[in-house]
Amino acid sequence: MRAPDPFHYPDEPHVRRHGPQGYTHYRQYREWLRDEFRFRCVFCLAREQWGQVKSLFDIDHFQPRVLRPDLVVDYDNLLYACRTCNSGKSSALVPDLHGCAYGRCLRVHDDGTIHPLNPEGRILIDELDLDDSQRNVFRKLIITTVQLAAKHGQQDLLELYMGLPSNLPARSEKTASRRQFAAGGSPHVMARAAGARRSA
Repeated sequence: MRAPDPFHYPDEPHVRRHGPQGYTHYRQYREWLRDEFRFRCVFCLAREQWGQVKSLFDIDHFQPRVLRPDLVVDYDNLLYACRTCNSGKSSALVPDLHGCAYGRCLRVHDDGTIHPLNPEGRILIDELDLDDSQRNVFRKLIITTVQLAAKHGQQDLLELYMGLPSNLPARSEKTASRRQFAAGGSPHVMARAAGARRSA
């Protein structure tokens, strides 16, 4: 069984799948953002399954609130990020994942180390402290666990580390969306349809 790569950054710029409107506070978009970014941090790729969601994940404003208060509740300016990355980024400006494929900027190796592939990757690593020694150790632990699970055919363990979380969002239909869901329904339905229990 071939081991999935838990730290493979997308090879193409991100294209928004959802576009809800009408909320008065950015935190109300949380469930949409969880699904939008496949239940993982956009910057370091840490997954919800690897920790406690409410304590480890935040909503990040790509354009910082201090610079663009007009975008505070704009869905297209919101990202799903782990608390460490969100705190590290703060009000810094980093390469836009909508115009820059992070997979062409960053490479994670089996030993957990991360290296830039271009100047944008260097900015991401420096601003978010992605090459911190503790992060390197954590990535190596996850990579090794996933590789061993695949080698020994432990599908349940692979699902635990690489599948969708058990608490998929339940969206209400009260808010109109600018975009249609591929499965004709709520985000979690599309997430299941896209990968059964496996997140891309």
